[in-house]
Amino acid sequence: MSKNEKNERIASEVLAAVGGEQNITQVTHCMTRLRFNLKDASIPQDDTVKAIDGVIGLTKSGGQYQVIIGQNVDKVYQALIENTNLKGESMVSDEVDKPKEKRTWKTIGSAILDGLAGSITPAIPVMMAASIFKMLTAVLGPDMLNILSPTSDLYVLFTFVGDAGFYFFPVILGYTAAKKFGVTPVLGMLLGAIMIHPTLVGMAAEGNAFTVYGIPCNVQNYASTVFPIIMSVWVMSYVEKFFKRILPDALKVVFSPTLTIAVMLPIALCALGPLGSFLGTWVGEALLGLDSVAGFLAIAIIAALWQFLVMSGMHTIMITSMILIFAQSGKEGLVSVAAVVSSIAVSGMCLGAFLRIRNKEDKSLSFGYLVAAFIGGVSEPALYGLGMKFKRPFIGLLAGGLAGGLYAGLTGVISYTLVPVASFLCMTGFAGGSTTNLVNGLVACGIGFIVAAVVTYFFGFAKDEPAIEKK
Repeated sequence: MSKNEKNERIASEVLAAVGGEQNITQVTHCMTRLRFNLKDASIPQDDTVKAIDGVIGLTKSGGQYQVIIGQNVDKVYQALIENTNLKGESMVSDEVDKPKEKRTWKTIGSAILDGLAGSITPAIPVMMAASIFKMLTAVLGPDMLNILSPTSDLYVLFTFVGDAGFYFFPVILGYTAAKKFGVTPVLGMLLGAIMIHPTLVGMAAEGNAFTVYGIPCNVQNYASTVFPIIMSVWVMSYVEKFFKRILPDALKVVFSPTLTIAVMLPIALCALGPLGSFLGTWVGEALLGLDSVAGFLAIAIIAALWQFLVMSGMHTIMITSMILIFAQSGKEGLVSVAAVVSSIAVSGMCLGAFLRIRNKEDKSLSFGYLVAAFIGGVSEPALYGLGMKFKRPFIGLLAGGLAGGLYAGLTGVISYTLVPVASFLCMTGFAGGSTTNLVNGLVACGIGFIVAAVVTYFFGFAKDEPAIEKK
């Protein structure tokens, strides 16, 4: 069976298991998962989905039914789209048919996380590309290898390319949030562009007074922000739907977008923009405050638990905060450091399992998980293929994250570049500051890797586990 045929088979079997395309309102994918929004979430049988050859596991988070495929998820997703009437990243049926859930704090929290994840996840490739260019300037520039002069064209090019991804982030999020909330995408982009227009940025820098339709406006610089545009686009989804519903067909094309933006100007610039900026600052300060409350233990605790937060989807708010802090200060010393140490500890867990397991098939899989995690930056095959399958390897992962995070906390390691990948490249994020910081960051990751491998080897499997008996 060819790879294309295999991907089509996986797509077909997953589609049937989740209730067919008639049960799907939206389907997207991230780096490893197919993410379904279902009309009736009770239809899929978890055991049936997990039993599909090619499915690593599944999780439910943020109102989504997420089927974990691995690195070839984009090909499976494409096969799913090509062989159905589903449209990528768009709603395919009316919400009228979707059963209404009772409003509780749990469902509200889940909806908020779903909105954040649905808006931020599609923008990750932009962050990855921009961060790599920023990392190159840090490594090749005068602070480290001194290969590139700050006045050289290549250094300047890499600098403004890296900065562009974060400065214009509101425009990018305007598009992704619009796709998530069902707004005309280009209107989301326009609203994001309005919020970072040079005139507005200039007024914010000079502290000039300004009004929108006579309403006092607390002018701020929204470049590199996250919450203001996501909140504004969410509200705009209701405003646009209102005008599309009441306007005659002959007038919709011209007046629906115009009136939508006109109404959103005071809402975004006078209310949601400042509120979102305040929330972003508050969340960022609260997260940074963990360091002063828990001291060096904060990084250790987050590093030990990070992969479990990722599996449950609870890491979304931390990633959002991390992006906010990076955008505001250009460095971050808590979540990003812990995530890097934890990512390397996953590879250590895989190595410990590979050395301990005797069963040829499981041993081969363990090595594949090691390569996927350390080189490919995909940790979920290891988390589900080793951790969830044997349970005890998680002990090694916890120990590695805790030990590496503890060293990082004690030595005050800082991440100067946001490198949103879980491969060995994530360690380049420690570059950009002092050489001591880089060395301590690498040592912390080394400790996490070695401790995870050793603990997994000695304590990661039950004595009667068949996998550690040679066959």
